[in-house]
Amino acid sequence: MVLNSLDKMIQLQKNTANIRNICVLAHVDRGKTTLADCLISSNGIISSHLAGKLRYMDSREDEQIRGITMKSSAISLHYATGNEEYLINLIDSPGHVDFSSDVSTAVRICDGCIIVVDAVEGVCPQVMDSWLENIHPVLVINKIDHLIVELKFTPQEAYSHLKSILEQINALTGTLFTSKVLEERAERETESQANPNSEQGEQVYDWSTGLEDTDDSHLYFSPEQGNVVFTSAIDGWGFGETFYFEITIDSPTAKGKKLLFVQLILENLWSLYDAVLKKDKDKIDKIVTSLGLKIGAWEARHSDPKVQINAICSLWLPISHAALAMVCQKLPCPLDITAQRMERLMCTGSQTFDSLPPETQALKAAFMKCGSEDTAPVIMFVSKMFAVDAKALPQNKPRPLTQEEIAQRRERARQRHAEKLAAAQGQAPLEPTQDGSALETCPKGEEPRGDEQQVESMTPKPVLQEENNQESFIAFAQVFSGVARRGKKIFVLGPKYSPLEFLRRVRIESKIFIYCFSRV
Repeated sequence: MVLNSLDKMIQLQKNTANIRNICVLAHVDRGKTTLADCLISSNGIISSHLAGKLRYMDSREDEQIRGITMKSSAISLHYATGNEEYLINLIDSPGHVDFSSDVSTAVRICDGCIIVVDAVEGVCPQVMDSWLENIHPVLVINKIDHLIVELKFTPQEAYSHLKSILEQINALTGTLFTSKVLEERAERETESQANPNSEQGEQVYDWSTGLEDTDDSHLYFSPEQGNVVFTSAIDGWGFGETFYFEITIDSPTAKGKKLLFVQLILENLWSLYDAVLKKDKDKIDKIVTSLGLKIGAWEARHSDPKVQINAICSLWLPISHAALAMVCQKLPCPLDITAQRMERLMCTGSQTFDSLPPETQALKAAFMKCGSEDTAPVIMFVSKMFAVDAKALPQNKPRPLTQEEIAQRRERARQRHAEKLAAAQGQAPLEPTQDGSALETCPKGEEPRGDEQQVESMTPKPVLQEENNQESFIAFAQVFSGVARRGKKIFVLGPKYSPLEFLRRVRIESKIFIYCFSRV
């Protein structure tokens, strides 16, 4: 499952419909980082025991010291479900409010996002970031274990608390939707008054009806729709619509009875935590046997209850499967980019898409097609440039040794040791190595040469840059069309780029070229 092959990545990129570009948004950084580690551990990049402790995406030293994410970092994950394989480009963005600029740059190049909400603290303001950039969100309510262990909620109280969180988030979503509709309606009316003869293109909303008639049910978070996952990242479990059951509270048949969600899911979780925390071995064995799980001997004998809970829950309700399955099913691929978001990317400031030159508006088709042909125009959106140490670049890192090379080094070490013993006794036998060659005897006190140097040369040495240039700039970008290759000519459009000025300059330069050519 580890996506460590460039050929595999290229193969998955050929099917654009199976690519997901997502970022993780959260107000509480700790829960977000733990969730990201759990998703990474599902690909075998880190072990499940280190998920949430290693902080794999926090590569900077100051991030590790302070325990928060300060800069966005990205990784590609391979997720297979049934007959489908997906390439998920995951961006771990900062959760602290002081680094909100990094959140904005991460959201700009993604098609969807995972909003992580703390089950104790409730709603986070990151919901607005997804709305501002017109990307699709899904919801993860994390740290439910705190409701069990710390707050001592009953299953029914936890259900009421989780339902309240969903209602608050949906209320915020409704407010944002209403304000957005009213804002776009005002812009449309202003534009129609300024250009009464202009043709009106296709709109996202039906402006002829009232706001109350607009169908916005698909915008809200609901477990029935499959866009909500309940998790405890630190304990490695999570579940979504597959395990969600509910009887309406107002239903006459449900009065005085337990909800199925409480009875079938929450009570079982509470029972497991209670058995492990009380170290009831018989009950734990009964639960593990009834679930058909096989727990390792080390986890079963461990004195830390968290280790046992993680071992059982990660096999019973793996968080990575619930979260990644929701991402693949509910978040759009690059082909599903909306015209509204595309126009927002192409326009700067108060500029409207209709005011752009025809040559620039013609790129809309390339945006929507998201083609990777050689003839397709290369369109990239670079949201951020950051400097990295030259030693951290892939081409400057030493290549890991293969098993054959390790075996060769081990054999040569044995030969050196035997040679030193023989030299100490005044003998110098020539013993063949695995490849049939013989090692020359070295004088006493000198290290052997020859094959050892050849093996060393098999490991490429880092090619560092000059001493006065130890940093390189890396672009954080998404390719919307074409293929970016080394040596290809790319036009860099800065923040103050004006397509009118650019086209005017190109026309002038082409006329000068034609005039000079005709004169020759």
